[in-house]
Amino acid sequence: MKQQTPAQPAYTGSLVILTSLFFMWGFITCLNDILIPHLKAVFTLSYSEAMLIQFCFFTAYFLVSVPSGYLVEKIGYKNGIILGLLIAGCGCLLFYPAAGYRCYALFLMAFFILAAGITLLQVSANPYVTALGKADSAASRLTLTQAFNALGTTIAPYFGALFILSGAVKTADDINLLNAEELLAYQTAEAATVQIPYLGLMALLLLMAAVFARLKLPVIASQGLKSGSTASDSQPSAWHYPHLVLGALAIFVYVGGEVAIGSFLVSFLGEPSIADLPPAQAGKYVTFYWGGAMLGRFAGAAIMQKVSAVKVLRFNAIAAASLVILSLCSEGPIAMWSLLAVGLCNSIMFPGIFSLAVSGLGVHAGQGSGILCSAIVGGALIPLLQGVLADQIGIHQAFWLPVLCYSYIGYYAWRYPALLAAGKA
Repeated sequence: MKQQTPAQPAYTGSLVILTSLFFMWGFITCLNDILIPHLKAVFTLSYSEAMLIQFCFFTAYFLVSVPSGYLVEKIGYKNGIILGLLIAGCGCLLFYPAAGYRCYALFLMAFFILAAGITLLQVSANPYVTALGKADSAASRLTLTQAFNALGTTIAPYFGALFILSGAVKTADDINLLNAEELLAYQTAEAATVQIPYLGLMALLLLMAAVFARLKLPVIASQGLKSGSTASDSQPSAWHYPHLVLGALAIFVYVGGEVAIGSFLVSFLGEPSIADLPPAQAGKYVTFYWGGAMLGRFAGAAIMQKVSAVKVLRFNAIAAASLVILSLCSEGPIAMWSLLAVGLCNSIMFPGIFSLAVSGLGVHAGQGSGILCSAIVGGALIPLLQGVLADQIGIHQAFWLPVLCYSYIGYYAWRYPALLAAGKA
């Protein structure tokens, strides 16, 4: 295959188009943070019941990642992207009957199908981006496209606050005062507010699928993904590398901690002792959390050219844990802004952990990537556990769970050199 560089028109145009995918799945994923408090009020759910949204969404990563990898090997990256867009579009379409029938179980099914499509998109697009150009600049390309993913997560909360939380969401006490007829009318009206936004998302996803179907993208052989690997296959499988295995656990707790904080922010900012904000206004402040991640990703890409990724990861983990502890030990604006600032620390964690964990895997890099993608299931389990804690000890004190998550990431970064050496032994 003829060697090309990212500066060439074919690759540059393809990267620009692929960037739209990263933006879209970031936007859709972060929109869950707005839907959680909305559906919690509509169906009068407990915190743990509301966290089933994230459970169903991120469980798809665990169940669909490996089959998606096999599928992409069979049908190619471009067809994998198209199929992922179509599946995600079907998930968005399912929101319409779910709202029409006011069925929470149907909503959960819609979240799972939507996430299954996004998982296939990620399995197709991430390695495709790394293969479009020189191996030594792959991390730079992936970091740049992930920055636009963060742009999607930044815009989504504001969009959701405007179009989904725009109405006056009643509290549990207000709902208890409604008679059966009033309750039905309220739930019907509130559930219907998600129909038009998700129909619009469905149309956009289908349009993107049609565009990708007509595009002539460069054909990348699967072997090209391993061409930059120079490590030997000294171990029988990726599971024999401790820096990979413990790195997967770091991905698990990172995604879980990040999603848990984002999922509870609207409810947290609505607490009288924190900011006492109505849901629509609180939803707009979630933009600062995800916007911090976007800005930090751009800054981190520059910083890591001069400072090692493991040192940056170690610093960010300690800073994140410290900010959450500060929020736990305070109230009012300090508790609010210290928690929102955690987004800035989250910025480099996923690409940092991922790149460190797959380093030196050689021919086992593909298997290692699959293990790390499956670990994203932390976004399903940790928010659910935090929901249980919030029901038992209160939403504020439940944030001790993310403190444990970030503490482990700091431990992984501290132990990383020894773990890497152990894998080479």
